Amino acid sequence: MLKKIANILFSTRLTAVLFIAYAAAMAVGTFLDVGQSTSPTPYSRNLIYNAWWFEAIMVVFMINFVGNIFRYRLLRKEKWATLVLHLSFIFILLGAFITRYHGFEGMMAIREGATENTFLSQKTYITTYIDGDYKINGELQRLVRNDEVDFSPRLHNDYSFQTSYGNIPVSVELVNFISGAEEDIVPDYSGEYYLKLVEAGSGAPHNHFLKVGEVSSIHNVLYALNKPTPGAINITFSENSLTIESPFEGEYMTMATGTQGRLAKDSIQPLVLRSRYIIGNQAIVFPKPVIKGVFDVVKKSKLLKGDEDGIALKVSANGATKTVKLLGGQGMSNPFKQVNVGGLDFAFKYGSKTLELPFDIKLNDFIADRYPGTEKSYSSFESKVTVFDPKEGDFDFHIYMNNILNHRGYRFFQSSFDPDEKGTILSVNHDYWGTWFTYLGYYLLYFGLMAILISRGARMELLRKQLDKIKRKKAQLTILVFALFSLGINAQTTHTSEHQMLRPSAQQLDSILSANITPVVESDRFGKLVIQDSDGRMKPVNTYASELLRKLSKKDTYKDYTSNQVFLSMQESPQLWYNVPIIYLKPKKADTIRSLIGIPKEQKYAALIDFLDKNLNYKLGPFLEEAYSAQVPTAIQKEFKETDQRVSLLFNSLEGDALRLFPIPEDENNKWVSPKEFVQQEIEVKDSLYGNFIKTGFLAYLATLQNDKIKKSDFTQSQKLIEAIKKTQRRYGGEAMLSEDKIETEITYNKYDIFKKLFSWYMYASSLMFVLLIVQILRDKSKVLKISVNIFKVLIYVCFGLHTAGLVVRWYISGHAPWSDAYESMIYVAWATMAFGVMLGQKSNLTFASTAFVTAMILMIAHWNWMDPTIGNLQPVLNSYWLMIHVAVIVGSYGPMALGMILGVISLLLMILTTSKNKAKMALNIKELTIINEMALTVGLVMLTIGNFLGGMWANESWGRYWGWDPKETWALISIMIYAFVIHMRLVPGLRSRLVFNIASILAFGSILMTYFGVNFYLAGLHSYAKDDQEISVFYILASLLILTIISVFASLKHRKYYSKKTS
Repeated sequence: MLKKIANILFSTRLTAVLFIAYAAAMAVGTFLDVGQSTSPTPYSRNLIYNAWWFEAIMVVFMINFVGNIFRYRLLRKEKWATLVLHLSFIFILLGAFITRYHGFEGMMAIREGATENTFLSQKTYITTYIDGDYKINGELQRLVRNDEVDFSPRLHNDYSFQTSYGNIPVSVELVNFISGAEEDIVPDYSGEYYLKLVEAGSGAPHNHFLKVGEVSSIHNVLYALNKPTPGAINITFSENSLTIESPFEGEYMTMATGTQGRLAKDSIQPLVLRSRYIIGNQAIVFPKPVIKGVFDVVKKSKLLKGDEDGIALKVSANGATKTVKLLGGQGMSNPFKQVNVGGLDFAFKYGSKTLELPFDIKLNDFIADRYPGTEKSYSSFESKVTVFDPKEGDFDFHIYMNNILNHRGYRFFQSSFDPDEKGTILSVNHDYWGTWFTYLGYYLLYFGLMAILISRGARMELLRKQLDKIKRKKAQLTILVFALFSLGINAQTTHTSEHQMLRPSAQQLDSILSANITPVVESDRFGKLVIQDSDGRMKPVNTYASELLRKLSKKDTYKDYTSNQVFLSMQESPQLWYNVPIIYLKPKKADTIRSLIGIPKEQKYAALIDFLDKNLNYKLGPFLEEAYSAQVPTAIQKEFKETDQRVSLLFNSLEGDALRLFPIPEDENNKWVSPKEFVQQEIEVKDSLYGNFIKTGFLAYLATLQNDKIKKSDFTQSQKLIEAIKKTQRRYGGEAMLSEDKIETEITYNKYDIFKKLFSWYMYASSLMFVLLIVQILRDKSKVLKISVNIFKVLIYVCFGLHTAGLVVRWYISGHAPWSDAYESMIYVAWATMAFGVMLGQKSNLTFASTAFVTAMILMIAHWNWMDPTIGNLQPVLNSYWLMIHVAVIVGSYGPMALGMILGVISLLLMILTTSKNKAKMALNIKELTIINEMALTVGLVMLTIGNFLGGMWANESWGRYWGWDPKETWALISIMIYAFVIHMRLVPGLRSRLVFNIASILAFGSILMTYFGVNFYLAGLHSYAKDDQEISVFYILASLLILTIISVFASLKHRKYYSKKTS
């Protein structure tokens, strides 16, 4: 019996079922919160993530992993990589259980100058105190309960308990949950008369209640109802009227009609209900007349934000029963509500539990830095604190994003702050052992996944061997030979060990360029073509050429050649430009690089060939991994990175990667490709003529252009080809294609480079105006000086007008506000500075001149520092070291997954095309494609898994939680589970055929599409950037599944006929 249970628990069939069940459960959890403001919610937590059966799946997973270690003898030396991988998941699951049942977290609010040692728990509790006459050893006893709850308005919430206090039975039961509740007066003839007023100031609106015959103080302002009081705002209530008399001037506006009125000082006048009164510094609304009633917890108006929830508890003791209503919720710590039932005193509280720290924290100062020129857009904020710990000593610390306070097992993260910026809100986490085991699992996972790819005896090695075997079996072998570089003739060289590549001299280079450069007019025609850059931005070739030259050489021209001429020459003669010294190296700072590549220290520019040794190996290669992996790179590492980026940029340009001139017709993402990319990726288009034009059109243009230059003709033929390329761009470019106006505007913007010129114009005008103003001060009545000052003032106004126009043009070109990166923020700050000068300069010419001078300095610094002036797509505001790695790896994994999907489709089509005559050849190709497919999916799964858990580590280092069931991270984990299932299908009986594997590789890609697109468009959560912009129709999803089903059915019929074991 035990053996039978073990066979089930340790079987690959159970592993497959667990993969699918776990993924399906998580997917359902994300869709349960569709339409909500965030995810997860109490609804999805109760039904999925915190459900006992969901945890049971994880327990069975762990048992299955442990059992497989012994069943498949993974303790053997040759299986060490697979062993590490299984151990990693065991530790990750173990860490998750420790975090769930041992770790805790919460929020800690501290005001400046205050010292705190408590924080509110993230979880919500119902706290119950029961007191009576029961004694033990002469001491009165108190019964205390803290019950964790997680109520949802979409659930039938259950909560109850039965206990006894001494010999008295007690029961408490939840009878109602009110989402978005408040305490209000409800009519009751047995109650008192109250007037409700809502204070709109001091943050969120909150309620106050005036009782007839009493005086209340609201923020040191007295309010009296039917009790005339000197100095108070007296409100008088009678059966037919409601009047107000204020000792202050005020005004009011009726919200329904917009009617405004004046509240006269010391004057009795009617009180207008549902009107907003401004009295002193207070904004007050009287929503309804005086009501005779009692206080009760009721549903809050939908117009008001519901910060608190309400619950109603039925309390029974000693034969008596009462209903108690409470306000509270997550992050709330309201006073206890007391009630006597059956002779026992009960105290209830609904909300977060107050947890105590073993040390104190004092907030010395809170600092909020804003983005330039903004009021509420914060670039960073930090808390300067002092920790008072009698056990380990006192110390100061700065808490800000990615810089956490870690002390005695507690970790403090900068979470938020008070609206007045006088207080901080810290996220607190206590999960030492959970984090330790989880991180151990993560590191083992990274190591194991990489080992799976490269270790001997691993699956990838077996796949590579099988692939080599298939290639040897093929009747025809296509050998592609790529010449990486060749220049000069060295046929007479006989000693290869002393081989030296012949390089032309500077004079020879200049002579060749001068003889072959394209005239400015013709290169400008080329500059008006549109390309799609690597970020997907559409731009004229002129823009790319300008950016390329600036990034490479820090100049706008090379010799006397424009950027258009240079870039076109690179396409005509790429081998020549390997030898042109155009890569800028900083003086002194880059001397290490100069020594490494073998050029003199006084040489300012290097050629691409300088970075290659005689075997064409990249000289900087051995140093780049350390430079790019350094979290805080040294000065020389920064130079290595910057230089490598310039080298890569030039290499890609010479290889033709940047020439994405041709749009792919009807592509969902409006993709444009270069001729090289079109050929290498074997992209197919319906219009075969257009496909041939993509392959040869630009090459034909270069050949015709060269012929026109040799014949010194009027370039008519090459112009025709330029127009042909333009025509295809307009025809197939769709919405991505730039309008002629936008092209001309961007080229004009590049030509005048207005911001670079403005700083000198501002400088000259402001300096001369400043000197004249000084002289004018000395010679007060000089008319010439006055006229001269006004002339320079007008010139500065003109500069400001050009500055404003430049920003507007940049906004028009980019499609977003021009302050999204460092360079744009600098020119925007300069504009804002000058704008203040324009506003204030009416009263002070010196102020006007001074602000113009500061504007000039800001613009000069922006260009001296060579901030990247490239117009790019709007980037995410988060800029974290962890985020950069996480996004790069996880998004990079989608490539191999997409490749797997495409290979799956091709394999199915080959099966459909199989006949008795071509069976052998088709079988060989299908087997090869399937092996490559598995290799691609394996690499993709490794990247996806590493990327996803790196994101968890980044989240843990930023706000103290490495996993929160956000839909993005959840769907990434779902994709991991699905692809892990696909790759392990070969171990499951009945799922080992190539047909099933290829179908699964296609279907699995749907999870990637959901992770990348679906979460953004459909689901709620932190990563739902385009929520509610659903553009992906269910029709397309169903149509795709229908097409796949048809293909799979036909492929299955052919597979059964030609490839199943029964027919082979």
